[in-house]
Amino acid sequence: MGDRGTSNHSEMTDFILIGFRVRPELHILLFLLFLLVYAVVLLGNVGMMAIVMTDPRLNTPMYFFLGNLSFIDLFYSSVIAPKAMINFWSESKSISFAGCVAQLFLFALFIVTEGFLLAAMAYDRFTAICNPLLYSVQMSTRLCTQLVAGSYFCGCVTSVLQTSKTFSLSFCASRTVDHFYCDARPLQRLSCSDLFIHRMVSFFLSCVIILPTIIVIVVSYMYIVSTVLKIQSTEGRKKAFSTCSSHLGVVSVLYGAVFFMYLTPDRFPELSKVASLCYSLVTPMLNPLIYSLRNKDVQEALKKLLEKKNTIL
Repeated sequence: MGDRGTSNHSEMTDFILIGFRVRPELHILLFLLFLLVYAVVLLGNVGMMAIVMTDPRLNTPMYFFLGNLSFIDLFYSSVIAPKAMINFWSESKSISFAGCVAQLFLFALFIVTEGFLLAAMAYDRFTAICNPLLYSVQMSTRLCTQLVAGSYFCGCVTSVLQTSKTFSLSFCASRTVDHFYCDARPLQRLSCSDLFIHRMVSFFLSCVIILPTIIVIVVSYMYIVSTVLKIQSTEGRKKAFSTCSSHLGVVSVLYGAVFFMYLTPDRFPELSKVASLCYSLVTPMLNPLIYSLRNKDVQEALKKLLEKKNTIL
């Protein structure tokens, strides 16, 4: 039995990505929807990175993290969207074994990194509001760089473990993945291996990733709320809360979609696809919009950048 599983695993050269189970005539509508969302993702996140890098007023820890958030959003959506759009026109809808490994690895790397980066951003807001006099000392360039590097390190380690564990399974049931990209849960359904240990490892990784980041975010905001409520002036409280509202919006959208996807039973794969669509494309599209609409510094920097371009033209 073990030899047969190994043989079947070694013979697997590609997978078929089913995508959304809709009528063929709706594929063009889905293609246009994906194209529109992906175009907004590219425009919004590249624009946000350009603003952060070119405006000296945004040379602060908060915008350093925001620039990295835009970079992550841009790349993990790019891991998913182009292949999904190609498959709307392709009859085979296939992805090579190596391509599937790369897609799962890169997506896991960036999505986990984003979770840790959002926790670092919550700590940044906590320091800015609760210890404003020590903010520039505590949130030094060195610490900010270490927090971002640590986020990528955690994402990389988690992705290596998740990807290696997933592709160590024997895929002898089928090569048809009921999803629009290579994700761990749909791939597990193709396996004839014993999934108990694999699921325990996945559960452990989820706890290691989600619990610490949520604890940091929740505790940071408990202190923030406590500090803000002590501020006497209404204008002061409003200003303090406004610096956090964008971050809270991004956290709510991402974690809401992730929890919805992983709490959806396997018997409802289409709901899982909708949730995956939310955090793989909708979240990267909304993040720069949330920060630009709620942030006067970003709005002023964007206006300045557009005026500079008009002057050159």
